[in-house]
Amino acid sequence: MNSKTLTTLAILGMSPMTEAFWRMECRGSTGLARVDPILDFNKISGHAHAVHGSSGFGISATYDDLVNADCTSCAVKQDKSAYWAPAMYFLDAETGEFSPVPQVGGMLSYYLLRGDNVTAFPPGFQMVAGSNYRREYTVGDPHSPDPPQSSWASLKQTGQSDLEQRAVGFNCLNYKQTPEPSLFRHYMPKKDFTDANCPDGLRLELMFPSCWNGELDSEDHKSHVAYPDLVGNGNCPDTHTQRIVTLFYETIWDTNAVQFQGKSGSFVMSNGDRTGYGYHGDFMTGWDPSFLQEAINTCTNPSGELSDCGVFTSNGPLLSEAEQRDCKFETPLLLIAENAGAKGMTELPGGVRIQDGPESATPPSGPLDSLTSWISEIADNSPATTTSSTSSIILPPSIPSTTSTPVATPSSEIESGGAFIENPTSIAPSTPDLGVLAVPPTTTSFSSTSTSIVPTTTSAPQATSEPGVSYEVVSTQTITSAGLVQEIVWMQPVVYVTEDCLTTVTLPGPAPQKLKKARGHVQQHRHNHGRRGY
Repeated sequence: MNSKTLTTLAILGMSPMTEAFWRMECRGSTGLARVDPILDFNKISGHAHAVHGSSGFGISATYDDLVNADCTSCAVKQDKSAYWAPAMYFLDAETGEFSPVPQVGGMLSYYLLRGDNVTAFPPGFQMVAGSNYRREYTVGDPHSPDPPQSSWASLKQTGQSDLEQRAVGFNCLNYKQTPEPSLFRHYMPKKDFTDANCPDGLRLELMFPSCWNGELDSEDHKSHVAYPDLVGNGNCPDTHTQRIVTLFYETIWDTNAVQFQGKSGSFVMSNGDRTGYGYHGDFMTGWDPSFLQEAINTCTNPSGELSDCGVFTSNGPLLSEAEQRDCKFETPLLLIAENAGAKGMTELPGGVRIQDGPESATPPSGPLDSLTSWISEIADNSPATTTSSTSSIILPPSIPSTTSTPVATPSSEIESGGAFIENPTSIAPSTPDLGVLAVPPTTTSFSSTSTSIVPTTTSAPQATSEPGVSYEVVSTQTITSAGLVQEIVWMQPVVYVTEDCLTTVTLPGPAPQKLKKARGHVQQHRHNHGRRGY
């Protein structure tokens, strides 16, 4: 261990013998959509999320779905976990339109091994950090630095709500200056500030609780875990004595992208939050617990590099960035139509309203808020004579027209790499990248926000009576709610034209998803080109 490593660990307040960590690089995004299988299981989520990890992610994803998936967008192929957080958009003050902000470098999820007897996540474990509807900061003045950690207890600022608010960070990136420490700023700075001070974007940070009561989940998806009294370090509550891995998410958003320069407006998270106080994240484990426990016990190299841990490299090389970027989850067909990555939207995906005030934000009531309510509405309008417990909903034969999203190519000066810095006097910035999900436009005029087209409910798909046209089943989706099994059947027309011979022409069905590739990046600490200091 060299002197530079020892100095860096000392700055972080870490003992080189007892503290260890690694940075899980997830350079690819598996998708951008209103999906959240923790808070909105088997429903369309209220707001859009940028998702990384297992391709088994979906509205009804379980542990088995994640671990049995074909791929992961993270570098370690054994990590089939799912990591997600709200996406960021820019609201143009002149046009009133929303456009997605590009990510840079994907996501970094730090696995910080703090405390004694750190335990691997068991199968089925999941948790949420942060509060979606929070719109105010209640732990002092958010524009002033946090008081010394040694004074938090005397100030009575060690309640879980207090610690949760301090677990959120918005780091202003300027790679030509000394970097800000992690979790230094707990609110989203305004655009005039980022324009003047943050040429390399904003790094959004989130620390997860690391104290555990042994349960896989809880009713609010948070009560089974708790923060230690210093957020990322310290003592656990008596009710949550077991230590689990301390997860720390980092994502960089290119707030200085060319398309935003010189424009007035504001950055807003997909949950309608411009304050930043409502930033949050979700985690579902996709690890084999024995494999993860071996990594916890043996990956103690202070570099934090995945390549320095034999557990991750013994069964083959780490996944390349290209392999990570190629991994995608199957977006529900209803959400392909919505296209949460479209440029120039008149509202946030799902019709989410912007709420800046301290009052609790309320869930949206826009179109397609949930498959359950959507299907229920259809069922309520169906004929009273329908008695079958299973029905089929025939949806339109093609996907609505959408605007594909150009992905801004990050400037060569925008660098990414992990730089978890807890001490204000320490050094180094941090990583991420996410291409924006875009759906190629089609010729249909059906609109995802239209109320004039309502799919009909029938007992089975019906063939058209139009001469020379029949319909084929493209795919089906089964949704169970309140004892009622609904089968959504997607059809596409097949047109037969007879001249001297019979020719079959298949018209376009559901448009394929396409993730536009983000340009490769250079990390300030040479994340991909050599070892960095930490």
